[in-house]
Amino acid sequence: MRTPSGEPLVGERYEVEVGPVAHGGGHCVARHEGRVLFVRHALPGERVIAEVTEGTTTSRFLRADAVEVLEAAKDRIPAPCPFAGPGKCGGCDWQHVTPGGQRKLKAQVLTEQLAKLAGLTPAEAGWDGSVEPVGGKLQAGEVPAWRTRVQYAVDEEGSVGLRKHRSHDIQPIDRCLIASEGVTELGIESRDWTGVATIEAIASSGSSDRQIVLRPAPGEQLPLVELDQPVSISRVDEQDLFHRVHGRTFVRERAAGRTWRISNGGFWQIHPEAPDTLVAAVLDGLDPQWGENALDLYCGVGLFAGALAERVGDDGAVLGIESAKQAVVDARHNLATLDNVRIECDRVETLLPRTGITSTDLIVLDPPRAGAGRETVAHLAGLEARRIAYVACDPAALARDLAFFREGGYRPVSLRAFDLFPMTHHFECVAILEPVAS
Repeated sequence: MRTPSGEPLVGERYEVEVGPVAHGGGHCVARHEGRVLFVRHALPGERVIAEVTEGTTTSRFLRADAVEVLEAAKDRIPAPCPFAGPGKCGGCDWQHVTPGGQRKLKAQVLTEQLAKLAGLTPAEAGWDGSVEPVGGKLQAGEVPAWRTRVQYAVDEEGSVGLRKHRSHDIQPIDRCLIASEGVTELGIESRDWTGVATIEAIASSGSSDRQIVLRPAPGEQLPLVELDQPVSISRVDEQDLFHRVHGRTFVRERAAGRTWRISNGGFWQIHPEAPDTLVAAVLDGLDPQWGENALDLYCGVGLFAGALAERVGDDGAVLGIESAKQAVVDARHNLATLDNVRIECDRVETLLPRTGITSTDLIVLDPPRAGAGRETVAHLAGLEARRIAYVACDPAALARDLAFFREGGYRPVSLRAFDLFPMTHHFECVAILEPVAS
């Protein structure tokens, strides 16, 4: 790591007027003597005392926390979680904001990214400008327990906690308010975890399956684990290989009318209503017809492929592509009763050009946070699909790829945003694209 030049400013405090919310990290933009500060725990329009957490006298910008609020925004509330705030847990960005205020901030981020990176207004993107709530209505100060997977860290004393923002330091906790009931009832926080580096707790929302995945500290043996509920236990070794210790190596989820197996702590949406919400948005946007052909790219354990296969029927076909080997094994298991689905294991950008596919009717892509990229988008645009559904967890990547799709002759006709990660700056989008009329 290169040592930053200049004199360190960490700990310096400035009184600032807080400007707009910025993409990523849950911070807002402020300025002090011409220099930009990215300030967490603040809200647009507030006047705060900002304490510098990163940066020097030569830094282009500084990072800071709002440690005192002089003039509060109307959407500010006291943070319900005692571990949220400056210098504490980095998991939640906006515990200090009303639920409606959080969605407004996310909408502002999406609006700004569409304009900056895709040159689109909300209307041009087919978006009504809202971030849709998912789940029951929440009152100000009420925290939804939505997170069905929680990654804990363990300190030198064997106490469990969560990482602080942009830090390896650990904030010990006795409960995570956004953790689902199934995670909380495991009692992870109440036992000694000496000898363990990290713990991933998984509580299926579609079955009674519970799983913990342990990574021992370097040179340590896995301790004997006794928890408050029946649970499967696995460990990850120093080569990132997965080993069963007790019980199943997978959990079962329920979504889109089907049971799904997810093994070895593999990817699954962590909000219990996310899978059905996203499948419904994709199917509504694509309107698959009997006999059509479809691609499901970055298909994971096959969620969208399964939903598409049932709609296109025996006369249609779905090809799923996924690079994670265990996810492919799970997808083939999950969709074994569907003869019109094929799942291939490889990187999308590597395999797709080798398939020989020159056209298709429908495409779903749910790429990693970095997006699909110009080359992959150009290839997809050349397949002349009737409609494309783009599922995005990062608004900047979505906006960049929408610009690439425009180069390939596709435009968004609808865009929906869903608040699937309350209390954080994250949200999910589904964009539907069609060819531009010649």
